[in-house]
Amino acid sequence: MTARNIVVVVSDQQRADLCARGGFPLDTTPNTDRLAGEGVWFDRAYTTSPLCCPARTSLLTGRYPGAHGVRENPAMDLARFEQDLPGLLRSAGYSTALVGKNHTYLTADDVDYYEPYLHGGALGPVSEDEARFDRWLTELRHRTHPEPTPFPVELQCPHRIVTSAQRWVDSVGDQPFFLLLSFPEPHNPYQVPEPYFSLFPPESLPPVATGPQDTAGRSFPWQYLRRLEEAANPSLAESIPRARANYLGMLRLIDDQIQRFTGFLGERGLLEDTLLVTTADHGDFVGEYGLLRKGPEVPEVLCRVPLTIRGPGVVPRPEPSSAHVSLADLLPTLADAVGLAVPDGVQGRSFWPLLTGAVADPGEFTSAYVEQGIGGRTYTAADVPDPMPGLGGPADLFDFDELNAVTQGGHRRMIRRGDWKLVVDESGAGQLYHLAEDPFETENLWSAPEHSSTRDSLLVELVQWLLRTQDPLPVPERGYARKH
Repeated sequence: MTARNIVVVVSDQQRADLCARGGFPLDTTPNTDRLAGEGVWFDRAYTTSPLCCPARTSLLTGRYPGAHGVRENPAMDLARFEQDLPGLLRSAGYSTALVGKNHTYLTADDVDYYEPYLHGGALGPVSEDEARFDRWLTELRHRTHPEPTPFPVELQCPHRIVTSAQRWVDSVGDQPFFLLLSFPEPHNPYQVPEPYFSLFPPESLPPVATGPQDTAGRSFPWQYLRRLEEAANPSLAESIPRARANYLGMLRLIDDQIQRFTGFLGERGLLEDTLLVTTADHGDFVGEYGLLRKGPEVPEVLCRVPLTIRGPGVVPRPEPSSAHVSLADLLPTLADAVGLAVPDGVQGRSFWPLLTGAVADPGEFTSAYVEQGIGGRTYTAADVPDPMPGLGGPADLFDFDELNAVTQGGHRRMIRRGDWKLVVDESGAGQLYHLAEDPFETENLWSAPEHSSTRDSLLVELVQWLLRTQDPLPVPERGYARKH
């Protein structure tokens, strides 16, 4: 059976490992875990870049940041592609919508229905109560709220987004639809109302696996992020447990809203006719290494993302797939699922055969590739001017901006293959980790003689990825399609 409808649920800054199906001791996402059991889920799914705009552009275009041109926030207008996922499905007769966070090149002209949100709430008309909540969100300046959010669940962005999405689906009628349902959470500000605020009390949380000491041997951008966070919040260490509790509470709130939406699809008789994807653009430190938010390099907590798929044609499997997949693979996979040709310039790989139980090419999906960095060279302590870049944030909307020239400078490329991970930057500095024994990357084995053959093999594979992700489309002056 071919899926008639497609829904892609994207959360913002959601860690892949903080769920019961992944071994986390707290039940943060029971509804998504159930959906995973009804389909296929991946525990080796990766973003293309641990940053909103590049990752989301890759999801929509099937291209890596070096090819689509978006390597930082915002820079959305640089997006280069022949045809994206909404355009492909729209041209095939689908009604299309984006409801929630956008943070890409998409505009209202690119879909049939467009209702955008950001981390301060809706970007369009709102009720008086919604306006009050949105002002409160903005005034948090991306910090942690130490008390329950003084507004009900119904005013939280995920609830409002699901309500709008339901209304739109009801308006579509018999036309097949594509919906990008995009939650701005659990991205900071870390805030959540009752009953979610008390669901995971700070004193009940499992301890973090790492601390500030685990950044001591890492590059200067790691040290710089700590300086920024501590300058903006001298009580950083004391505030992390509450931030973690709020983050986990928001995961459950989002999960309940996903259940609310899938329940609605079931009531309308649409769920079993809909290919449903749940994923995220990238992760969050959530207290690991004594840090919050995101920023330097390509650690697993920022790069590995949740990914579940269920629906027509998907053969359920109880255990996670061992395939290494990417957000860039979603466009060709969904095109394959509904029988559409993949547009020119797409670099992702269709893993539809893995979902249907077919035998896949043994050479595919054995590794995943991630890019990070805006160019130039990696900053050192001697390069940092005074005042500190990022302190205060752009237009004073943030207490600090973790995505500054120091944490984002240089070029970094990463691959994961099996239990091994390799990272190289533009200076030639390398990192090698055995994730099965060292999941939080605390012991760099790059120079260990006993692992030199593994390192060299991964370096060869990294070069293959670098060649594979060279842009196959014509250069702009010869007719290159740049955002339409």
